[in-house]
Amino acid sequence: MSMNALLRHRLFWPVAVLAALLLVNLLLTRGFYNIEIKDGHLYGSLIDILRFGAPLIMVSLGMTLVIATGGIDLSVGSVVAISGALACLMISDLGNQNDTGGVLTAVAVALVLCLVLGAWNGLLVAGFGIQPIVATLILMVAGRGLAQLITDGQITTINSSPYKLIGGGYWLTLPFGIIVVAALLGLTAFLTRRLALGLLIESVGGNAEAGRLSGIRSRGLMITVYAFCGLCAGIAGLMVSSNVSSADGNNAGLWIELDAILAVVIGGTPLTGGRFSLSGTVLGALIIQTLTTTIYSVGVPPETTLLVKALVVTIVCLVQSPAFRAKVFGRRRMPHRAAPPGPPQDVRAETGLVTRDGVGA
Repeated sequence: MSMNALLRHRLFWPVAVLAALLLVNLLLTRGFYNIEIKDGHLYGSLIDILRFGAPLIMVSLGMTLVIATGGIDLSVGSVVAISGALACLMISDLGNQNDTGGVLTAVAVALVLCLVLGAWNGLLVAGFGIQPIVATLILMVAGRGLAQLITDGQITTINSSPYKLIGGGYWLTLPFGIIVVAALLGLTAFLTRRLALGLLIESVGGNAEAGRLSGIRSRGLMITVYAFCGLCAGIAGLMVSSNVSSADGNNAGLWIELDAILAVVIGGTPLTGGRFSLSGTVLGALIIQTLTTTIYSVGVPPETTLLVKALVVTIVCLVQSPAFRAKVFGRRRMPHRAAPPGPPQDVRAETGLVTRDGVGA
């Protein structure tokens, strides 16, 4: 592969940015790459990036498919809060919070509700023709209020070992959240890249009317995609709440929708829809989580953290922009040679001035 082709590859710049962030940590943070095994579990900064980045990867995964249809989902942060709030409320009402059956029931009910909320977003968009940003903004506002109603405006605290496993536990030496993300990512990649589902989603995002005329049931497909996004946000909500063994309806998942959109865009999926990259989304989410970890590791003052993060993300987006790179790093274009006199070939062909052998009559 030539250098120009490598630079044009959609995953080159996300990989380069992630490598640069890891290099900064190598130079500035002592022991950043150290990985230890304690009590049969893997520990280290790299493991922490994966563990704390798992909820963002999960939300970004659902957001990718929504954006691929030409939509957007601003309600995922509220769905994260609702999922954790409902699961923790049901577990807190159990006589024995370590009862596996009761915990599984609470998890299932929370995920079903999130699935329904996602499908509701899809119904508003595909069924009633409401703009995606407006339809999901409704649930973004109402959902945050619903999460606070579930928790009665308080932080619901639980002490459940089975529930703790989802976001804060380990399995096979790895954080359980990473395993859940890997499993769902693999399933999504199989359904969208090995089957025709991914092509159908891209067709809807590229031209919904053309897809409908081709026999694609775009309405049902869009509802399914939004429902899947709600499910992903629900799983992320379980991870966030189980990691701290509590649910905060006001702050859980706050602004995670913006990080998810950034992760999708950094990964190379255009907001206009029509195509998507799951691997790019994962890289984008890891870039954002690594950036957050780096900011805290190097001792950036808390009051400037958001400004530094915004600045770095802006630079990343500019570097990825072909137009920006052409203006800053590109060569001068050579002047075009003047076209020979006479009508162009296609005009001569239409007017019958071209013989069978291609020479003008």
